[in-house]
Amino acid sequence: MKKPFKSCLVLEGGGKRGIYTAGVLDVLLENNIITDAVIGVSAGAIHGCSYVSGQIGRSIRYNLKYNDDYRFMSIKSWFKTGNLVDTDFAYHELPEKLDVFDYKTFNDSPIQFYVTCTNIQTGRAEYILCPTMEGKYMDYLRASASLPFFSQIVKVDNLELLDGGIADSIPLRKAIDLGFHKNIVVQTRPKGYFKKPSKFGWLGKLVYGKYPRFIKALKNRYAMYNRELAFLYSQERGGRAFVIRPSKHIKIGRMETNPAVIKQMYELGRLDALQNLDRIKKYLHLKKNQSSISAS
Repeated sequence: MKKPFKSCLVLEGGGKRGIYTAGVLDVLLENNIITDAVIGVSAGAIHGCSYVSGQIGRSIRYNLKYNDDYRFMSIKSWFKTGNLVDTDFAYHELPEKLDVFDYKTFNDSPIQFYVTCTNIQTGRAEYILCPTMEGKYMDYLRASASLPFFSQIVKVDNLELLDGGIADSIPLRKAIDLGFHKNIVVQTRPKGYFKKPSKFGWLGKLVYGKYPRFIKALKNRYAMYNRELAFLYSQERGGRAFVIRPSKHIKIGRMETNPAVIKQMYELGRLDALQNLDRIKKYLHLKKNQSSISAS
């Protein structure tokens, strides 16, 4: 029987902070809570694809195992390759050989998976529906997580793309526009956080002089993010969105290298999800002892 609503996971980015999201998603998978769609941004998209492939524990496993490998994320990688994250290692060797991604389960999944990228020619967000994580769709995933200034521009299908969080950090409005009425938003910042203007706004013009609309998006990112937070809070208060966010502050850097801190952030995601499990089921119209929903 088809349910009377469509559900979506909206996943914020945040570099290594995103391991919090991985903890939340693992708990949802363990309780067979499967939404109709996922819209991920940057690290949210990275961890979201393992949710679609049903691979519990994959994100925290490879994050801890390869944390010390400079190719995973480091300034050394940036100097050597032009990318903070080594493309061949992170998007080919890792998912194809070292910690194999379940492409078949992803491809067969009824979940609609969207990655959010920023089009640097227009300064606007692109929301790419990915039926697979193979071929060009892996490049879209890579683009979503390609941090400006520290990543090369990703060119796919005549688009020039970078980090989705520049144009749309929390794509809740897009989820609503796509017709998803039950939206679970996973943030990676505690409640009360607001973004301040960047002190390095002048760098945008220096590095991306050919792309004036992207420069404007970079300059105005803090205002965009804060508007999205205000909208999120209003939807949360009205019961139109369910938000899971860190219940306490953990000091973790975008490029965190301390495995204990990474594990702590992951465990906080698990804890917060477990403590909200009954409320999530109620929000999704599940009975208390029911542990699954089927995608429309």
